[in-house]
Amino acid sequence: MIIQGATAVVTGAAGGIGREVARALARRGSRLALCDVDAPALERLCNELRQAGHDVFAEPTDIADREQIRHFAESVSERMGGADILVNCAGVYMCGTARDISLDDWDWVISVNLLGVIHTCHFFLPQLAVAGKRAHICNIVSMYGFWPSGGVTGYLASKFGVFGYSHALAEDLRGTGVGVSTVCPGMINTGIIETMRIRGAGAGAECVRSTLRQKYASRGYGPQRVAAAVTNGIEKDKRLVLVSPEARFIYYLERFWPWFSRRIARSATRRLFRAS
Repeated sequence: MIIQGATAVVTGAAGGIGREVARALARRGSRLALCDVDAPALERLCNELRQAGHDVFAEPTDIADREQIRHFAESVSERMGGADILVNCAGVYMCGTARDISLDDWDWVISVNLLGVIHTCHFFLPQLAVAGKRAHICNIVSMYGFWPSGGVTGYLASKFGVFGYSHALAEDLRGTGVGVSTVCPGMINTGIIETMRIRGAGAGAECVRSTLRQKYASRGYGPQRVAAAVTNGIEKDKRLVLVSPEARFIYYLERFWPWFSRRIARSATRRLFRAS
């Protein structure tokens, strides 16, 4: 896949990993079609990129709403002639056990993290899977897409779903010219902690948030590294992209020594909720 000159769609583009992916693709010469629910932040990014001379179209869009993403896909087709690259970055975070999270919480995390990816792929596939054309889909997942752990049940279920969906999608699209990358970043310092839902911690919810904020900040692994891994995955048509050292470590540990992997997960959960 050649990035230069391609039309790249990025969801969740207004912040975190999505913003850095948009910047990285722009530097590599892509035309950009961006969406996010945060309209002011999306506009700020567009202004930045346009001032740098990049071709950008943006539309505030909630990927959990199938009609909004349908409209966005139609706009991209009409204004830019269709997409060549799709990077699904939009996502939300939630912690809490199955006993703590409500059905409304389930609706929230599944509608964005899993159904949002499905909606976007569904409406953009007709533009991507065109005979004789090379195209690529990147789905940003998580270590929790392959690492069973307590205390993040809703988030984990949504990411396990995206992990499986991405691999199945790659098989469905084999031989069509559309590659699919499943990207598992690891512990990346973005703003997702500030908007996460915390269940089961009671009055200690903000202590949990503060603990996570400190852990992510001290880790010092920024979204720019994920963006670099995404562009590399697109160019080299990588099926699985394990970005950080911990993502690679846990992936192989879970495959070959699952009992040890689960012990690490339980220990991490206990430490987190002890903060509350």
